[in-house]
Amino acid sequence: MPTHRPGRRARFAVLTAAVALPVTLLSTPTGATAATSLSMRGADLSTTQRALDLGATYHDANGTARDPLDILKDDGVNYVRLRVWNNPAGGYNNKAKVLQYAKTVKAKGLKLLVDFHYSDTWADPGKQNKPAAWAAHGIGRLQTDVYDYTYDVCTSLKAQGTAPDSVQIGNEINVGMLWDDGKVINNDFTNLSLLLKSGYNATKACNGSTQVVIHTADADSDAHARWFYDGIKAKGVTWDLTGLSYYCMWHGALSTMGGVVSDMKSRYGKDVVIAETAYPFTSADADRTGNSVTTGCSGYPLTWQGQAAEFTAVQNTARSAGAIGVFYWEPTWYAVPGNGWDPADIAGSGDGWDNMAVFDWTGHVNPNVRWTP
Repeated sequence: MPTHRPGRRARFAVLTAAVALPVTLLSTPTGATAATSLSMRGADLSTTQRALDLGATYHDANGTARDPLDILKDDGVNYVRLRVWNNPAGGYNNKAKVLQYAKTVKAKGLKLLVDFHYSDTWADPGKQNKPAAWAAHGIGRLQTDVYDYTYDVCTSLKAQGTAPDSVQIGNEINVGMLWDDGKVINNDFTNLSLLLKSGYNATKACNGSTQVVIHTADADSDAHARWFYDGIKAKGVTWDLTGLSYYCMWHGALSTMGGVVSDMKSRYGKDVVIAETAYPFTSADADRTGNSVTTGCSGYPLTWQGQAAEFTAVQNTARSAGAIGVFYWEPTWYAVPGNGWDPADIAGSGDGWDNMAVFDWTGHVNPNVRWTP
């Protein structure tokens, strides 16, 4: 188990048999498709609700204290991503909290992506633990669990006038979800496909226009991405958007990411989004919990300017390769005491992402960061 959630990325090489990739960053991928518009300009704000409840303040480039949603909207954000955990120990990111914050998000005129982890805690390439309530369930019962839970959250959101515009059926499911039943072992995608179909069907039964994203952290390798998406496609899985995580310090060159995006779009005929990305503005640490990332990538210093330039390069590369969206992961998660990484000790654990947010340690926004179409 990692010391804190963002640090789990170090295991990507083990879990996906990744080869080392150069970190020379290019702005345009070889063989890129014609540039599209980034219609999904997103931010994962899953820790924002807790920060605000603890009294955190957020300031725009003029130093004025404002709602972080308004600040980010002015900077180009039009989509908010919220994770949902089944029964987290700390309460935050559960169904009730997501329903509550969804009202605020939609009231601001922003679209909503709900990220189902199907766990009580972090789900990522290194761990996909079943919720405690499902722990003894086999694949047959898990199909029903996924359907019922997805349908319940979606219909509850819809009933209050905040139907999700998109949902993720799983989070960074490189080798499956709801382990071990839904784990891909010996290249057998059967069980995972059954779970993904349950999530897709529940979403469409709730709201036909909601787009279903299937999300992996496979922007590092076209071979890895093809292995996964070919595998689920062969089992008859349907999805609307292909989601990929990309962090240059873990996934390598921008040109590699661009090539994966371009290939995914042409190979499966579905739009692609970078569902997660982020970059540090410093290597320094704001609290007693060490940072998940302490080094950057060539050409992008760990400064306000470097953070903004790298994020712009990610957007430009993704756009040129044919992607329709880029989401910054947890841009508001600065070091607010009590807003910790561990849902089992949310008040006592610290924040390993404080140098990756686009707000500094006093809640002032990086004036250079922009989300652009």
